Amino acid sequence: MMAARVLAAEFERPLLAKEKELVDLFYALRSFILELCPESNELLYHTHALTDLFSTSAKMGDGFCMIPIYTKHLNLGFNKGALLSDPKGLLKGTGKLIRHIPISTEKDFRNSAIRLLIEEAYQLALEDGGKEVAEKALVISKIKKVK
Repeated sequence: MMAARVLAAEFERPLLAKEKELVDLFYALRSFILELCPESNELLYHTHALTDLFSTSAKMGDGFCMIPIYTKHLNLGFNKGALLSDPKGLLKGTGKLIRHIPISTEKDFRNSAIRLLIEEAYQLALEDGGKEVAEKALVISKIKKVK
């Protein structure tokens, strides 16, 4: 069993300021992704949204899915969602690559269709990355620390 990962304080501080239901939903979705892809790294960002990006390396370009957390909602995003098979038509968005699924409850992601999308996205990222990553299961904060 893998040890629990700790999020950086500069990510948790603004996260915990959000509504409890949203925070609980984030942690449940994060756990779901980590159960499926335990070796993935997490890259933490705070730009227009507080975002936990799951990657096959320490690079954003090797990301396969993400959880952007907004003021009142969150999504499950896929960096190359336009390339994924989506037989249930769950993916939303019109960009060249990125697609997302709005998440309101655990039922929105605890199902076989979402599991398959995450697994396919992970495999695609591994194939695109081309090399084995030495360090895995890291939490890497890309948020500037306030002094």
